[in-house]
Amino acid sequence: MSPLDTVDQYLDELAQQRRQSPHTVRNYGRDLRLLCALIAETSGLDTFATVRSHHIRRFVAQLHARGLGGRSLARALSAWRGFYRWLGLRGETVLNPVEGVRAPKSPKPLPKVLSPDEANRLLDVSPEDAAAMRDKAMFELFYSSGLRLAELATLDVACLEEVRNGEVRVLGKRNKDRIVPVGSQARLALEAWVCHRHEMALPDEIALFVGKRGRRISPRVIEEQLGRLAVAQGLPMHVHPHMLRHSFASHLLQSSGDLRAVQELLGHANISTTQIYTRLDFQHLAKVYDAAHPRARRKGGGADKKPAQDGDPQDA
Repeated sequence: MSPLDTVDQYLDELAQQRRQSPHTVRNYGRDLRLLCALIAETSGLDTFATVRSHHIRRFVAQLHARGLGGRSLARALSAWRGFYRWLGLRGETVLNPVEGVRAPKSPKPLPKVLSPDEANRLLDVSPEDAAAMRDKAMFELFYSSGLRLAELATLDVACLEEVRNGEVRVLGKRNKDRIVPVGSQARLALEAWVCHRHEMALPDEIALFVGKRGRRISPRVIEEQLGRLAVAQGLPMHVHPHMLRHSFASHLLQSSGDLRAVQELLGHANISTTQIYTRLDFQHLAKVYDAAHPRARRKGGGADKKPAQDGDPQDA
């Protein structure tokens, strides 16, 4: 029986006896046929039983070099691992060469941020009623201070004295509190909201921001209102509260270059969490370089590929 025939027999068992979905069976089939091709390309290998762990690691390296990401490789390894267990139960192999082999980690995706112009477009509104004033105050505060959604939703009216002094104390993750600055535009928006808050809030409600029933506004409603505002302002992407936090961090880092300060303002316990914004900052600098540096242009006027760097921006 050829290797591909053995694979087909395994796939039939997955579909018929184990009741795996057609989608799962197709994915397994693709990954196992890839394994067959890799074995056929490797000198000295002719059967599944001749494959060892170092061969599997080499296969993973080859596929990674071809552009397969960590998730795709992890899925392939899972398929191969299950297949070798099945071969072992049939007595066709003694060892499972896939056991203990792991896929390389996928790089974390960069957070999505608004450009400064997009942030200004989002917040450049003239609210005409109490609810719109509340929304402007919330979103100005998000962008001004880099708050998390839960941090903003739990603010109470009692914080206004601090806000008028240009700062606010928030309770973050793991019940750690921090003090963050509040910019002038956010302070103005908050004062305008406070003047009309009584039109929406119940008399005994202590929350700074309230919903239409007069009680503390829920995080879900905040998200929905921000999404509606972004559409109304013509922004070409879905905007969520954490995007304003990301934008705050990215724009502050671009302007100041002070990673430690950004870490403190965001309330990150580990600076490695904050370092992802250096990758965004590098992207911005690379675009500036490509557009402005005379050696970044070809003779025909077009931009070259990315300039050579001393290190990978993903490791910055």
